[in-house]
Amino acid sequence: MPYPSLPVNRAALLAGTAAVLGLLTACGNGGTASPPQHVSGTAAPASGEPSGGTAASAGTAPGDGAAQGRTAPGSSPATTRAGGTTASTGTGTGTGTSGGAVGRCHTSQLKASVGRNDPGAGQENFPVVLTNVSGHTCTVRGYPGAAFVDAAGRQLGPDPKREAGTPTTVTLKPGRSAWAGLTFSNPGVSGAKTATPAALIVTPPDERDHLTVPWKAGPVPVGGNASSVFLTVLSPGTAP
Repeated sequence: MPYPSLPVNRAALLAGTAAVLGLLTACGNGGTASPPQHVSGTAAPASGEPSGGTAASAGTAPGDGAAQGRTAPGSSPATTRAGGTTASTGTGTGTGTSGGAVGRCHTSQLKASVGRNDPGAGQENFPVVLTNVSGHTCTVRGYPGAAFVDAAGRQLGPDPKREAGTPTTVTLKPGRSAWAGLTFSNPGVSGAKTATPAALIVTPPDERDHLTVPWKAGPVPVGGNASSVFLTVLSPGTAP
């Protein structure tokens, strides 16, 4: 019986060895290799937090309403400027104030009157009253100006003198008043020269325009002995 040549036997041996190796490889893998699988979900950006934690949005604290697209109670909305910075659009609450100081009372805001005489110890004492008749609060401070005049508007006697006193600012809301004392010696006692005025003109502090009040209290001293008339600083109210 003829035998195959040596090269043929060697080739068959190599082929058989390769088949055995392939079978052993398949058995070691436990079956056929499956294709790569896709895992559902999105990878979170690296935040340096421990595994299992949730990274907060950059620039917002956990629980901040702004991080969830809404405005936190009591805070104001924010707008984004160029460059990524944020700026508040204003406060949600607040009380606006004008901040302006109350101005002094002008003559056009006031009405002048003369109160009832309160005589005593040979003196005649009249309150000269300034009342705020405007719709705005204003202030008066110091001494008013005053002078007696006749029917033609000519002044009778010298200007009144100022009694010593400390000026204070009096705030007059609409309808409120301040008063200054107008005093002089009774001419019947002092023997001073007298005249009967038609009116008393009153100039509010720091003003040039005056107010005219009819005078109905009889003669006043205009010259001679003890003829001086005095004014006090303005005080709140209409009389002492």
